[in-house]
Amino acid sequence: MLRGALIGCGFFAVNQLHAWRDVEGAGIVALCDRDPARLEAAGRDFGIARLYADAAEMLAREAPDFVDIATTVPSHRPLVELAARHRVPVICQKPFAATLDDARAMVAACAAAGVPLMVHENFRWQSPIQAVRRVIESGRIGEVFWGRVSFRSAYDVFSGQPYLATGERFIIEDLGIHILDIARFLFGDATRLTARTRRVNPAIRGEDVATMLLDHDGGVTSVVDCSYTTRLETEPFPETLVEVDGSEGTIRLGQGYRMAVTGRDGSETPDVSPRLLPWAARPWHNIQESVAAIQQHWVDCLRDGREPATSGRDNLKTLALVEAAYRSAGTGRTIDLADPASPGL
Repeated sequence: MLRGALIGCGFFAVNQLHAWRDVEGAGIVALCDRDPARLEAAGRDFGIARLYADAAEMLAREAPDFVDIATTVPSHRPLVELAARHRVPVICQKPFAATLDDARAMVAACAAAGVPLMVHENFRWQSPIQAVRRVIESGRIGEVFWGRVSFRSAYDVFSGQPYLATGERFIIEDLGIHILDIARFLFGDATRLTARTRRVNPAIRGEDVATMLLDHDGGVTSVVDCSYTTRLETEPFPETLVEVDGSEGTIRLGQGYRMAVTGRDGSETPDVSPRLLPWAARPWHNIQESVAAIQQHWVDCLRDGREPATSGRDNLKTLALVEAAYRSAGTGRTIDLADPASPGL
């Protein structure tokens, strides 16, 4: 069994702690948080006795096989670099970094230390998204030429995470990063990006609507759109909806996890609903299932010596899209990600 340590016992870390109980081949043996009450509660609820207020002390005393960093963005770089100095493999929560320079520094630190680094970019691990990818790879709809990845909702995300309302950046950095990563996962890396944003909710500082147009390697054009101010007859949160057009057919992943696949041989609607894990709760169960999936992937990669699908190195490409989106929205221009002057790699 791999011995893991987790830093940060806040809102989303509870899902990670539940998922670690289900993962085969690993478990969390120590916790760290600067909030004593939160730390004690997590230790009690998950039966973990080794509790620390200082991350350096925890890594030195426990010498874990890996560390799961489940804190907010400002602490990511110092904690990742701390883990690298201790030569401890790292999972880091998203958004990985506030800037590409910080992200590159973390990737470089772990590479120099010879330790794996994975970003907890779990949306691509949702079972409906994985199902879309399998159909594309099967060739049933032919050569893909267009796609749309959409997340539109009026769900109140601020009650559980009030800090989201205070930053100058919001929906692209917090949610759009996931949706952009799905677009990369389904359609390949992007070469050009155009974005438009708007703030509709006057009670927040950042943008809560974003629409992005991407050109991908291989000729696919995709639309990535996000909104936290779209009221619908049936609230779809936290579902990501996907449309894919190919030369031989289409895929439509709609509300209620209903996927329709149409090809030359007709149509079918396979069930792609996520499992409701014993510790999960609707409507979060889709996200919660993907947390368990990505953590199992991490353990499997550690054991096999493979680079994780959402490694720090890979996540640099998703972060580049986030930076390009903000630059495009701010200037009204299309960003060429191959241009050395762009925020790309």
